[in-house]
Amino acid sequence: MFEFPDTIILRHRKENLKKCSLRGLETREDFLFFTYPKGILPDLSGHILLAVNAPPLTLDDKKSGLFLIDATWRYAEIMGRTVSCPVKRSIPPHYRTAYPRRQAVEEGLASIEALYLAYSILERDTQGLLDSYHWKEKFLELNHLRVS
Repeated sequence: MFEFPDTIILRHRKENLKKCSLRGLETREDFLFFTYPKGILPDLSGHILLAVNAPPLTLDDKKSGLFLIDATWRYAEIMGRTVSCPVKRSIPPHYRTAYPRRQAVEEGLASIEALYLAYSILERDTQGLLDSYHWKEKFLELNHLRVS
């Protein structure tokens, strides 16, 4: 059986952990968390950066690891310019967020939503990913999804 590469998360040091949608995943063995700007990232070759305005993620990307930047939109844009990840993919644009926002941002998902959808697209086990996500039910309903 193929073992997927770890999922790498680069979280901004100012990310509000009380609002962080990835909270609770830090203890999973298949996730590696690093803090921006002080964390030193491992080699990202073989990983895909989940990004807005990139080609859509497909099942062809199945053997790649996932790399996700976890920050506010403003910080994420800056952080994205400082990391070198050769392959970028996006979540198909028809998915909708359930995360309440104050910004006038129409596109984009909460980090956990993007991660859940990426795991689904890549046919990875999504069990437990949404367990701590407050808007889990609304997100699943909006996108006509079921928890596996």
